[in-house]
Amino acid sequence: MFEQIIAFINQLLWGDGQLLIYILLFAGAWFTFKLRAIQLSGFKHMFSLARHSASADSNGISSFQALCTGLSARVGTGNLAGVAMAISLGGSGAVFWMWVIALLGMATGFAESVLGQLYKVKDNRKEFRGGPAYYIRAGLGKTWLAVLFSLCLFLGYGASFSAMQANTIAEALNNTFAVPTYLSGAAIAVIAGMIVLGGLKRIARFAELIVPWMGAAFILTALIISAVNFTQLPGLISDIVLSAFGLTEASAGALGAAIKSGIQRGMYSNEAGAGSVPHAAAGAAPNPNHPVVQGYIQMLGVFVDTIVLCSCTAVIVLLAGVGASGEMAGISVTQQAMAVHFGEFGDDFIAVAITLFAFTSVVANYAYAESNLHFFKLDNKVGKLSYTCIYLAMVVWGANASLQQVWNLADMSLGLMTLVNVYAIVLLTPTIISLTHDYLNKKQQGENLSFRKGDVVIQGETASDVWD
Repeated sequence: MFEQIIAFINQLLWGDGQLLIYILLFAGAWFTFKLRAIQLSGFKHMFSLARHSASADSNGISSFQALCTGLSARVGTGNLAGVAMAISLGGSGAVFWMWVIALLGMATGFAESVLGQLYKVKDNRKEFRGGPAYYIRAGLGKTWLAVLFSLCLFLGYGASFSAMQANTIAEALNNTFAVPTYLSGAAIAVIAGMIVLGGLKRIARFAELIVPWMGAAFILTALIISAVNFTQLPGLISDIVLSAFGLTEASAGALGAAIKSGIQRGMYSNEAGAGSVPHAAAGAAPNPNHPVVQGYIQMLGVFVDTIVLCSCTAVIVLLAGVGASGEMAGISVTQQAMAVHFGEFGDDFIAVAITLFAFTSVVANYAYAESNLHFFKLDNKVGKLSYTCIYLAMVVWGANASLQQVWNLADMSLGLMTLVNVYAIVLLTPTIISLTHDYLNKKQQGENLSFRKGDVVIQGETASDVWD
């Protein structure tokens, strides 16, 4: 019965009507228009801010740590298994639609992260907390909607997403090293538990140490493969673009599948609009101390995740000749592709890479859901212990569940979160625009870029102990 309910909801969200695809495209186009294509006009500036984002005060994590935490959640199964899944279902054209949703999603990610910073609060440990539940309640005054989002968040990041990451790790280790899935699940739960019990700051430090190196290693691998197969790249790019519109013989009947798979997996990978990354954005103490800074920083995260890292996986898979099969296939496709390029070493490399990529997501997922314990005033020992036990139990379950079960649950959770969050940030558009104009005007006039309560008229109220 539970699986039937999940299938019914997913059919409404992702099925024939493709409701979420239209909503995400609308949100991306809306904020691209309202913010005057800030993902293009601010492209250089977001890199400039990232270069000076390593400092943090005692109350929060640095902007660089927030970026790494956001990337650690984004960069995971979606990059290695999700891209392969999109190609297996929609062909090479799905890659183009991943690029489209990422480009539009950069503006959406900017908008939600700005709100995460603006409406952040301090918990009893004087650390910053925030996210959609906080800006829905404070900015829109809709407590019931904030509660609904929080429940979807717990279902997603507190349960199904970490189960899905654990499933991919277990599958990869079982395929390559014949490690039993129950052992993988237990090991992931133990190691993750040791990290997450240290709170957001320990999770951020872990992400800061691991994410840049694993990302750089994967990009270097893709560049080596591209260099070896340089003569095939023009044809590969042409095939991606033409297949995206059903203009090749192989893609003539798969246009819908390419669009659906590309957008669905691209959105799952970069999470723009889902309301997850604002939790990491809220935890930051940016320099300069203005909400818009985190908008730029997390917009960079969307770019790195999908335009860079997902493209690396696509190049690896497509240059290996591992194409569409019409059936759902996950990390095994990427492993097969790497084996074509590097033999047995390639298979081993992907097994290790997906273990690191997905494990960082497992850890960051905990932080996102845990931040909402404060929203429910459950950030005490009993509340945290109860949540942690459920989270770790889902990790163990996910490692032993079927691929279809875990992905279906994750798709439903992500879809419900996105519906609520996009509705909220569109209603809060005037505040996002006002903050962006305030920052850009100060920057143009050479003024102090720090934000103070009262600088702009906003919807609802900010947390007085943060922005006074």
